[in-house]
Amino acid sequence: MSKRDYYEVLGVQKNVSEDDLKKAFRRLAMKYHPDRNPDNAEAEAKFKEAKEAYEVLNDPQKRAAYDQFGHAGVDQSGGFGGGRGGAQGGFGDVFEDIFGDIFGGGRGGRGGGGANRAYRGSDLQYNLELTLEDAVFGTTTDIRVPSLQNCETCNGSGAKPGTHPQTCPTCHGSGQVRIQQGFFAIQQTCPHCHGKGKIIADPCPDCHGQGRKEKQKTLSVRIPAGVDNGDRVRLAGEGEAGVNGGPAGDLYVQVFVKPHELFQRDGDNLHCEVPIRFTTAAIGGEFEVPTLDGNRVSLKIPAETQTGKQFRLRNKGVKSVRSAAVGDLICRVVVETPVNLTKRQRELLEELDATFVHGGKKHSPQEHGWLDKAKGFVKDLFEGDK
Repeated sequence: MSKRDYYEVLGVQKNVSEDDLKKAFRRLAMKYHPDRNPDNAEAEAKFKEAKEAYEVLNDPQKRAAYDQFGHAGVDQSGGFGGGRGGAQGGFGDVFEDIFGDIFGGGRGGRGGGGANRAYRGSDLQYNLELTLEDAVFGTTTDIRVPSLQNCETCNGSGAKPGTHPQTCPTCHGSGQVRIQQGFFAIQQTCPHCHGKGKIIADPCPDCHGQGRKEKQKTLSVRIPAGVDNGDRVRLAGEGEAGVNGGPAGDLYVQVFVKPHELFQRDGDNLHCEVPIRFTTAAIGGEFEVPTLDGNRVSLKIPAETQTGKQFRLRNKGVKSVRSAAVGDLICRVVVETPVNLTKRQRELLEELDATFVHGGKKHSPQEHGWLDKAKGFVKDLFEGDK
């Protein structure tokens, strides 16, 4: 009886991808597997046929030979010979490729070395709160970080000094065992060593066989000038210790800048509000503004300055950690209304205000402009109701 075309068996086209090929075989294997179809000779035959087709088409060399010469190409190469006994790989290999994600197996665990592989330690993050001055000008500070470090007593082996971990006799160091169930070969975590591949008969008294202990360590961190909220400083190798001698992870120090009583940062610029007396705003004057470095700068206030007017002091901002440019200090003027007036001060203000009444729009253009707009708005509103 001639064999069916392997692509036809799996229900795929000749240009099928590796992933789609695997999906097609998975679907047929789950449908016709003998464990799901006991005493069903037809299902068993279809399962064997699908398995044989997949074993050929999943191998690039065998697939190329099959595409060129058909069944003769793989039979002559000593491949399958039409029967199960001639299969080179065995169903266990195919099963791991297809069902490893379900049962936790897969080829990554074979070879006996997976459990003893060295793993890099985890990265850690430390949140560091800084003043605006320290963030802008840079600083060096000490931090205390809790992390898992190699146990000094056993040097990370987990075994009591003078002893050594022994290879697990059940899995022979692989960390996994294979269980044959009919046509299925299930690979699972070794129940004896719990996947470690080693047995510690006499554990270290300090780390209790873990090989690592949580410790507090003090580190000196240099914060470069110009860092801002959310910036991170990386300390290589200062994270958690690795497993089985693997390298340590990194420590990331994340910066959070505390609010400042005078300045707010916006990129490379600093902002501050400058309250001035209404007389200074009216007739002009000078005002001393502090800068973040502790110096003072004289700010000239021109006559007739209004609230919200901004003055830019060049190069008095922040030198960014990412560039050589220096930002500016932007001062926003707020005209302050006087409070706690004496009787005489109130009289003087009333006399002054009386002189403004005769000036009209000359002295208060914004006020009169707003009144004109308000009157026009009300007039339009009432005319619209007619």
